[in-house]
Amino acid sequence: MVQTISSAADAVGRLDARPAAHAAKRILIVALNYAPELVGCAKYTSELAEDLVSRGHAVEVVTTPPYYPDWKIPEGYSGVRWTRETRNGVIVHRTPLYVPGRPTGLKRMTHLASFGLAAAPTSIAVARRFRPDLVLAIAPTLAAAGAALAAAKSSGARSWLHIQDFEVEAAFDLGLLKSPMARSAALGVERLLLKAFDRVSSISPSMVRKLYEKGVPTGRAMEFRNWVDVDAVQVFASSNTRYRQELGINGDRIVALYSGNMAAKQGIETLAEVARRLQDAAAPVTLLLCGDGPAKAALHTACAGLTNVRFMPLQPFERLPELLGTADIHLLPQKAEAADLVLPSKLTGMLASGRPVVAMAEPGTGLAVEVNGVGIITGSDAASMTAAILSLVSWPERRLTLGVAARARAEERWRKDAIIGGFEIAVSDLTPIPQVANR
Repeated sequence: MVQTISSAADAVGRLDARPAAHAAKRILIVALNYAPELVGCAKYTSELAEDLVSRGHAVEVVTTPPYYPDWKIPEGYSGVRWTRETRNGVIVHRTPLYVPGRPTGLKRMTHLASFGLAAAPTSIAVARRFRPDLVLAIAPTLAAAGAALAAAKSSGARSWLHIQDFEVEAAFDLGLLKSPMARSAALGVERLLLKAFDRVSSISPSMVRKLYEKGVPTGRAMEFRNWVDVDAVQVFASSNTRYRQELGINGDRIVALYSGNMAAKQGIETLAEVARRLQDAAAPVTLLLCGDGPAKAALHTACAGLTNVRFMPLQPFERLPELLGTADIHLLPQKAEAADLVLPSKLTGMLASGRPVVAMAEPGTGLAVEVNGVGIITGSDAASMTAAILSLVSWPERRLTLGVAARARAEERWRKDAIIGGFEIAVSDLTPIPQVANR
């Protein structure tokens, strides 16, 4: 049975009976991605750090300058200097970083290694000054895991590795890296790192089971799922949003939305063929494709000549609820090779918006389990996804039923305050009560 933080979150309402859960902790987070990046792991790492500060804990972060998903460091940040800033109460240390303009497999490895090399001395120095109770490493990337372990050892802190995706297997299974010898070596390093941490977590039951398969004892592995601020996501009437007005989408059109990173593991290229099939069927559907990333240019080219597609860049965080509410249907493409190696972080907002999800997933995978009852699971091909969209277009009552169920699931399984509250309790159970007098 998978040990979960969500089950620990059941105790959040009884924290008065456990005063130790409120004891202030010092937490050092080592993570490749952080705010002001808007997508993927950065969103959850930033929200975790800021929420912990709001609960009275002290949090510092070792990270990089923002670069994702554009693979470009914006003006105001440096890829060659160490900098320090404070964001919403969190002290953020940014290391130098190599960012390739066109990220090939080898360049990605160099990119990740550059963070690992820069993060190690930074994390150790911060830990010796900050004296954390816990050092939390976020993967990707495992290049940061070594830095986090060194920081924990140097300061006497406990160590926690949280895996957002299994980057080693994903890189090889998706063809980003191909050498069998390199795969074997990388998996060997991964196994050593997994065994070295006091606690290892991941974001779904199927991914936690993979931790067991990799040799992590059941007592040290647990589920720490992603979340959504359900109360901040209003359920909109999709036909009345400003996005429809701005994009000239008539109220009688069904909007099928993809919003997020546009990269290899998303299987984003299939959406062009989906759009073509829908147009050939004269379906009253507009595909709204919102995001940035290395696959966007190719997708834009593949959609040339299609009148049922609209493109948008990533939208500001404060407009995200209305963007999600502009959809009648959410699209979640994913390559079959990525099954149970990742669980798309964008799923949480989709569910909270009260709309059904059409997701590419094999039966029995973690994504299929999460979408069951709130959407339609399809194969990893355009024909299957198109058929699912058409079925929802022709059956508005089912769209409504699935959407209501999606919102209810978000409230039940993905509520932010409960999940982070559960993490707070787990940290208290893992670390000793800090002795302030000894600081």
